[in-house]
Amino acid sequence: MSENSTSFSKIFWPSFLAVFIAGLVGMIFFFLILGGIIGSFGDFGPAPLALEDKTVLHLKLSGTIQDVSEESFDPSTFQLNQAMGLPEILFGLKEAASDPKVKGIFLEMKGVSMGMATASELREAIKEFQLSGKFAVAYLSGEQIGKQDYFVSSACNEQYGMYGATFLWNGLHAESMFFKKLLDELQIGIVVVRGKENDFKSAVEPFFRTEMSDSSRQQMQVLLSNIWRQMRNEISSSIKADTLLLDSLANALTIRNLTQAQRFSFIDKNLYKHEVLTLLKKKVGIDKNSPLHLQSFSKYAKENFQDNQLLARQSAHIAVILAEGDVQTDGDQISTARMAKMLRQVREDKDVKGVVLRINSPGGSAMASEEIWKEVALTAAKKKLYVSMGDYAASGGYYIATPAAKIYASPMTVTGSIGVFGILPYAGDFLNAKLGITTDQVRTHRFGDISLTHRLEEEEFAMMQSEVDLIYEQFIGRVADGRNKNKKAVHAIARGRVWTGSDARNRGLVDQLGGLMKAIKDMQRSCGVKESVFYPKKQTNTFDTLLALLDEEFENEEAHTRASIPTDFLRFYEKFAKIHQMKGMQMRLPFILDIH
Repeated sequence: MSENSTSFSKIFWPSFLAVFIAGLVGMIFFFLILGGIIGSFGDFGPAPLALEDKTVLHLKLSGTIQDVSEESFDPSTFQLNQAMGLPEILFGLKEAASDPKVKGIFLEMKGVSMGMATASELREAIKEFQLSGKFAVAYLSGEQIGKQDYFVSSACNEQYGMYGATFLWNGLHAESMFFKKLLDELQIGIVVVRGKENDFKSAVEPFFRTEMSDSSRQQMQVLLSNIWRQMRNEISSSIKADTLLLDSLANALTIRNLTQAQRFSFIDKNLYKHEVLTLLKKKVGIDKNSPLHLQSFSKYAKENFQDNQLLARQSAHIAVILAEGDVQTDGDQISTARMAKMLRQVREDKDVKGVVLRINSPGGSAMASEEIWKEVALTAAKKKLYVSMGDYAASGGYYIATPAAKIYASPMTVTGSIGVFGILPYAGDFLNAKLGITTDQVRTHRFGDISLTHRLEEEEFAMMQSEVDLIYEQFIGRVADGRNKNKKAVHAIARGRVWTGSDARNRGLVDQLGGLMKAIKDMQRSCGVKESVFYPKKQTNTFDTLLALLDEEFENEEAHTRASIPTDFLRFYEKFAKIHQMKGMQMRLPFILDIH
C-alpha cells in the first residue's frame, strides 16, 4: 500500500461516527420539540370537555367503523389513522339524548366504510336519539354519495344534500373473483377438500372454477335480495315512500344525482353547507350572525365513554368482550391466547355478573375455533353469557357463539356458513415449466413426501377428506348441542350456507333480532346491574393524545388530504395475504360484502 493511500477504516469509522452523532442529535431535537408541543396542551393532555349551552354535536363519519376502536400513526404521511368504535358511537348518542346542553346532531357522511349490520345499528341509535325530542340533521356532500351513506342518513328527520353530488339508486350487486385461469396459466394445481355435502361452502370455488356454481349463485342471490329488502323497507319507512316505487326507481335508474333524489323526496332539499349551518342556528334558537356551538361528536363520545368505563369497573357490571377479525391461533385479532385471557379474566372476576360476547368475524382456523369455543363454554358454565353478532358471525365466528344462552343478530348480519374446507396447492409443474426448477426426494415412509411439490394420490386425498369430514361432524355437533337440535336438522341448514340474521332466526340459529345495545340491556336487566365494561380495556398514553389533538385540528381543515394506496389494490393485497396466512383446516366465510 502506498504512503498516499488511505485505509478503509480511516474513512469508514469517522464517517459512521459523524452520521450516528447527527442522527442522535436529530432525535434529541425531535423529542424536545415533541415535549414542548405536548406541554403546550397542558399538564397532561387536553382539558376536560366543557360544552356550551345550545351545542350541536358534529357527527362526521369517515374512514372505517368497526367494533374495536383503533388509532395508529402512519409515519409516511404523518397522519393518525383512526377506526371509530361502534360501542363509543352508540354510547355517545345515548348520553347526548339526556344531555341538556346538547340540542341536536349534525350528521355528515364522508365515505365511511362499514358493514350493513353496523349501518343498521347506527340507524336505530339515531332514531332512538330523536325520540328524546332533539333533532338530527343529515348533510350529504362530496363527489359521490353511496347507498350505505344514504341508508344511515335516512334515519334523520331532516336530510339535505349538496348540489350536483352523484347518487345512484340502482340496487345492489355482488361480485366474486376467480383465479382458475391464472393458476392454469402458471401451472399451479389446487387440491380442494370440503366437508360432506358442503356444496354451499363456496370460499374455495375461485381456485377451481371460472364462475359461480349453482348453489353459490343461489345463496348469494337470496342473501343479497334479503339485504336489499331490509334496507329498502327501512328507508321506505323513514321517507314515507312506497316500496314498489323504490324498486321501480332502482330498475329504471331514475335517480342518478341528489337533484333527482329531491324530486322523489329522498332528501328534503339541496343546500350549500353554510346554508345548512344557518339552518342549525335557527333550530337551536340563536341569531344567524352569532357563532354556532359545533362540537366534535367523536371527542364527546370518547370522553364520556372512557369516564363511564372508569366508574363502571368499580362496581358490579356486565363484561362486554369485543371479538373482531379472523379466528386465528395467534395474532391481534380473534386469537386463542388473546380471547382465552379475556374470557378467563371475566369469569374469575366476582364483580362481573354476566357476559356479552360481541362477535364480528368471517371465521378462520378450525383449531383456533375449537380452542376458543372451549373457553367460551367454560365461561358460559360459570356466568350467564349472551352473544351479539355484528356484520359477520359466520363459520368459525358462529362456531364460538354456540355455547351462548342467547344469540342476538341484526336482520342484516351475515351468519351461518357452517362448514369446513382445506386447500393444498401443488407447485411442482410451475417450478419446472416457469422457473426451470426440478425437485427430487427420498423418504423413510410411504406418505413421508406430502409437500407443495408432491401431487396428492387418490389414497392421500381420501385421508384428507376423512379429516375434513370429522371436523365438520364436530362443528355440527357443537351447533346441535348449543341450539338444542339434532345433527340431522343442523346439517339441513348447514352445508356451508350463509343466512341473513332474519333467516337465521327463522331457522333457529339465532334467538332474537337486535343489536349490541339490546343484548347488553337484556343482560343488565337479567342480572340486575346497570353498568357494563368493555374488553379489551383501552389504554391511552401521551403520544396518542397528542396525535388525536393534531388530527382534531386537521379535521377542521376542508382541504385536508392524505396520500394513500388505492383501496382496490389494498383489497387485492389483503386477500392474498390472508390466503398466505391460512394454516390447517378452515371455517371461513366465502366473501365479504362491500356495499356503496
